[in-house]
Amino acid sequence: MAQQEDLFVILRPGPYICSEWEFGGLPSWLLRDPEMKVRTSYPGFLQVADGYLTEVFRRVADLQFQRGNGPIIAFQVENEYGAFREGSEVPETQYLIHLRDKMIELGSIEMFFTSDTPSNNGDLGAVPGELQTANFAYEADKQFDALDVLQPTKPYMVAEFWSGWFDHWGQLYHDGTSLNDFTYVLERIFARNSSVNFYMFIGGTSFGFMNGANLQSSFPFYAADISSYDYDSPLSEAGDYTDKYYAAKDLIARFNRIPNIYMPAMPAESVKTVYPAIQATEHLTLDDLLLQLPSNLVIQSDNLLAMEDLPINNGNGQSYGYILYRNTASLTGGAHTIQTVGHVRDLAVFLLDQQRLTPDWKNDLQLNDFGFWALENRTFDFNADKGDTNYVVDLLVENMARNNFGPPSYFAQKRGLPEGPVLLDDEEVVGWTIFPLEFTSAWVRGLTNWNASPAPPTTVICPTLTKSTLTIADDPTDTYITTTGWGDGNRGVVFVNGFNVGRYSGIGPTKTLYIPAPLLSRGDNTILVWSLFDPVTTIAFTDQPDLGPSTQP
Repeated sequence: MAQQEDLFVILRPGPYICSEWEFGGLPSWLLRDPEMKVRTSYPGFLQVADGYLTEVFRRVADLQFQRGNGPIIAFQVENEYGAFREGSEVPETQYLIHLRDKMIELGSIEMFFTSDTPSNNGDLGAVPGELQTANFAYEADKQFDALDVLQPTKPYMVAEFWSGWFDHWGQLYHDGTSLNDFTYVLERIFARNSSVNFYMFIGGTSFGFMNGANLQSSFPFYAADISSYDYDSPLSEAGDYTDKYYAAKDLIARFNRIPNIYMPAMPAESVKTVYPAIQATEHLTLDDLLLQLPSNLVIQSDNLLAMEDLPINNGNGQSYGYILYRNTASLTGGAHTIQTVGHVRDLAVFLLDQQRLTPDWKNDLQLNDFGFWALENRTFDFNADKGDTNYVVDLLVENMARNNFGPPSYFAQKRGLPEGPVLLDDEEVVGWTIFPLEFTSAWVRGLTNWNASPAPPTTVICPTLTKSTLTIADDPTDTYITTTGWGDGNRGVVFVNGFNVGRYSGIGPTKTLYIPAPLLSRGDNTILVWSLFDPVTTIAFTDQPDLGPSTQP
């Protein structure tokens, strides 16, 4: 495709890519090895990394420019490795050298480079002898001056000019950079005669469960990214032009030294349609869904198991979605206390006899409480109202995303309840039935036995999947689903014709989900909404994104 458009390709094969992608693009099954040290020369990791690169180069080696068959002109070695360190520690350069040498062994003949922020990390993420490039949003001259010290005889390149920024759930505003800052920094890049790669030039969407997350040094210590990756880019999530696009176009023309360049007409923006609102007609409760899990996915275990440690998926565990831990407990009538020892990874809902007892997520103050990730050993008090008998105790845990950036300690990322037991009235609970709710497209499309009502009775309070049908008479266009009105504390996932278009949360900042036209078809389109808290029975559409206020309050 790039070659057809007369473009060159700079390939960044990883294996770690960051990119606000789940676990930085690394597979979660690496965490099944209790000794695993990702992004190092640990033999268990190198074996996997080498195997991965072998498969990549089997596909791309013949597409290198110097072989006369393709557009690839350079390869990046790893990504921002200078930041992969604890405090004053020095990262493991030998690991980077190994990756570079492996790519040479596999047939690479193009230029290598590394990508980092030189004013912060110097040459700590560099490969001796290879080009160092810069990543930044501001202070272009400071970065170039740092490169002058590190490699005075080599050209400048900005591997990542951060044209905006990404958003976390709960931050209340849509992040980014101002037009003035964007224009000024890009002008300085060109004035210093540097090559530049925009990160991002066009926004995107972290469809499915593939959004990343960041660990933080202060409360609440963790923040998951939203599904929209609009990034405040020159071209929006839907590919629409922004003021940054026109500013970049003007600056490129101003600094261009090649005369008579043909400029094709700008493509039209995609059509967006406000489809009529639709109503849910059917639903499945959490228990209805559990009954449709294949029996080989339902695990019996004396102790809790993390998602990654489940003996499923050919020994690879569970990567994404939700995990439900169920125990049948003999309780006396009256007051009781449940405690999760360690941290929840990342958000837990407590149900007793299929009735949700914990509240929805409406504000940051709740992050101190039971069911949230921030603090360990949280407790929740509840009443057993049926008297002395057996009760079904459920903990439904959402993997909101594994961390994708930071020092080595930030990559211990098992999800579910990986740190300790659950206590009921200070006694350890043993004997669990564990249900992995992965919400794969094939499973979602195959769901049956729908209840013929929009939602459960109001007396049934539990996570619910609702089903609606959008009928389109003509060729479909792009649209957005608006989540306004779904509940300030509600949270879940939306599926369009079985495809996971992303997560929603009343906590904000975003209040829309982008639906590109290829996900829709003429005729009937099935839209499912999974909700942890309140069933969603009305789906409305809009032709404009709502990513939240554009400035920090």
